[in-house]
Amino acid sequence: MNDRLLVLVRHGQSEWNLKNLFTGWKDPGLTEKGVAEAHEAGRKLKAEGLSFDVAFTSQLVRAQTTLDLALKELGQTGIPVVKNLALNERDYGDLSGLNKDDARKKWGEDQVHIWRRSYDVPPPGGESLRDTLARTLPFYVQEILPGVLRGQRTLVAAHGNSLRALIMVLEKLSPEAIIARELATGAPIIYRLNADSTVESKKDLAA
Repeated sequence: MNDRLLVLVRHGQSEWNLKNLFTGWKDPGLTEKGVAEAHEAGRKLKAEGLSFDVAFTSQLVRAQTTLDLALKELGQTGIPVVKNLALNERDYGDLSGLNKDDARKKWGEDQVHIWRRSYDVPPPGGESLRDTLARTLPFYVQEILPGVLRGQRTLVAAHGNSLRALIMVLEKLSPEAIIARELATGAPIIYRLNADSTVESKKDLAA
C-alpha cells in the first residue's frame, strides 16, 4: 500500500527574522539558531523513522539550507531536489528589508497589521497571501501532489506563507483561519494522505 507521505517544514530562523525585518524575496542566510533548528528537524524526522524519495524547496537560500541540513541528518543527501520560485516566501514589496517597527512608524500600526494579516490586501509592490496562494497551489497540484499520491515520500522545505497556502488546502481552512495559523521555524508537520488527496492523519513535531 502506498504511504502517501507529505512533510512540510518551515526554514530555520534567518538573519532577518532575528533582526525583525520584512524578508520576502530577499535572501539572507540562517542564524546559528536557524542552522540548529534545521539539524533538529532532520533528527526529529529520523526519530519518526521517516525517509524520503524526493524533496522540494524554494529558490531562496534559507529554505535550501534548511533542507540540505535536514537531509544530512537523515543520511539522504542524494535524493532528487526540485527548487522552484512557486515555493518562495510571499513578496513583501516595498516593505522588504524594513524593520517592522520602522514600517509601523511610517505607515501606521493599523495599516501594517492589515498588510501582514489580511488575506487579500498586498503591501505596496508586493503580494497578498491570496497572491501567494495563486502561484503556490498550482505548483503543488501539478508537481508535488501527483507524486505523493503515487507513493513518493515527499519533503517540502519552504516558508511561512507558501506553506500556509498548502496547509489551507490540506486542512480545508478558511482565509481567516489560515491567516491566524503560526508556523514554528524548523518544525516538521507530517501528513499522510488518502487516495483522494484528503488528509488521513497529521502530526506536528513542533516542540
